[in-house]
Amino acid sequence: MWTTEVSRKTTATKEQIWKLWADVPNWNVWDAEVETSELFGQFQTGTKGILKPAGGPKTKFEMTECTKFKSFTDRSFLPLCKMDFIHTMTETKDGLEITHKVVMTGFMTFLFSKIIGSKIKSGLPIAVEKLIKIAEKN
Repeated sequence: MWTTEVSRKTTATKEQIWKLWADVPNWNVWDAEVETSELFGQFQTGTKGILKPAGGPKTKFEMTECTKFKSFTDRSFLPLCKMDFIHTMTETKDGLEITHKVVMTGFMTFLFSKIIGSKIKSGLPIAVEKLIKIAEKN
């Protein structure tokens, strides 16, 4: 298993964050590592989609968890490796905390963590900060 995560506090509301998360075709607005993304149905558990990472091939994904105004997880499938992108928001006494976490599992994790792990690790904080900046403006 390989994992990385980042958490940031925000003054944005749960609704503002959720609106950006649920707008799958515009994930690339706040995440520069996403070139295009499309969801084939509602933003809910079980819905499938396609995502093209910047500089990479299109990959299928599936929403494996979705709890409105709280969290969602989308799972991408690589050869003999699964990547879970876990997005959560937690209300704290200091405001809303946004966490994005990526977990790779499977036989080829050792390879994919080396090929794309550093790009994910460096891009994750930038994406969370941009998501928050956009949410706080709206």
